[in-house]
Amino acid sequence: MKLDGFGIFVKDLGAQIAFYRDVLGFEIKETAADKNVFLEKDGTLFLMYGRADFEEMTSAEFGYVNGVNGHFEIALDVEDYAAVDREFEKAVSKGAKSVMIPKTMPWGQRTCYISDPEGNLIEIGSFNKGV
Repeated sequence: MKLDGFGIFVKDLGAQIAFYRDVLGFEIKETAADKNVFLEKDGTLFLMYGRADFEEMTSAEFGYVNGVNGHFEIALDVEDYAAVDREFEKAVSKGAKSVMIPKTMPWGQRTCYISDPEGNLIEIGSFNKGV
């Protein structure tokens, strides 16, 4: 098996699409009548499904967390330490919620965390100090 992408189940598909497209630069590959969307970032497929539509399709009910949650993270790698700071500031200025400001960690990575409108964690980081 080969990992082709990953998906999340969202309350507000429109707000989530706008965030990932306009704040983080994901490209819309395909959308299906406001029920789901396939986005792509650097060759990785990222799928979003409306929760109600997914539950209808599967004939099942699921539980969802509210607020900033720690179930998973989306990790974005940038070219160097300066880019971590730059991309963090850019994302926050466009509406991302700051979870952890950029920090250089003991293992040599400069990293930070933001969250999307529904509280999913996004890491922006680099192991390259740059010049």
